Amino acid sequence: MDLFDFSSGSLPLLVSMPHSGTHIPAEMAARMTEAGLAVPDTDWHIPRLYDFLGDLDVSVIRASHSRYVADLNRAPDGAALYAGADNTELCPTTTFDRRPIYREGEAPTEAEIAERQAFYWQPYHDRVADELAAMKSKHGIALLWDAHSICSHVPRFFEGRLPDLNLGTADGASAAGDLLDILRAVAREAEAVGYSHAANGRFKGGYITRHYGKPDAGIHAVQLELSWATYMDEAPPFDFREDLAAGVRPVLAGLVQTMLAWAEMEVDA
Repeated sequence: MDLFDFSSGSLPLLVSMPHSGTHIPAEMAARMTEAGLAVPDTDWHIPRLYDFLGDLDVSVIRASHSRYVADLNRAPDGAALYAGADNTELCPTTTFDRRPIYREGEAPTEAEIAERQAFYWQPYHDRVADELAAMKSKHGIALLWDAHSICSHVPRFFEGRLPDLNLGTADGASAAGDLLDILRAVAREAEAVGYSHAANGRFKGGYITRHYGKPDAGIHAVQLELSWATYMDEAPPFDFREDLAAGVRPVLAGLVQTMLAWAEMEVDA
């Protein structure tokens, strides 16, 4: 199985979906618990939710393997995303609700983690880096939208219910401030139809956003962490809800289109 699916567009935007995959190689699956094999921490149905991208002529990269194989949004050296907070690893060993992913004595060793980083993690990042560089060379600017989703209640990481739309730019380090301002304006408009939002709150952007976003060099990266409650059932079997998705999908399209419009203005300036 390919490690990711990539489609190329002509506009200077790459949409990354690093946690949408569910595949686990058989040799790893044999060592996992029932909880691990259920891959509950998947960013469920994100490609289906973002099906409007096919009409926008943007590039899209979608992971095929589960984040339990190798988390593409973690640093290659395993450095924690949020200092002092609870973090999951490059090769996670517990689910978001702290259940073990591996049977006793079967967790990956340091040597295996290094192998997974090289085999599963690196190719995705090589493709992202190459595409952003090509966009920058062609257009003079490159945009990265990192698409994520998560259960609305995860006590391990945050108290209470998560806002519906969580924009992250690493506290302004990964994208221009005026880009975030206009994205927040779209999110505020969505409040009128019932969607809450936050910017650089609990989720400020993971490794992908922080590593690739270099606004001074014309590369702007934004992460969106979307609450599952906006488009799916939050309990197994995690069914997609088109009745819910029909409401939030136009908001997502508006955010992406606003980002593209901003880039066009920047190029023309």
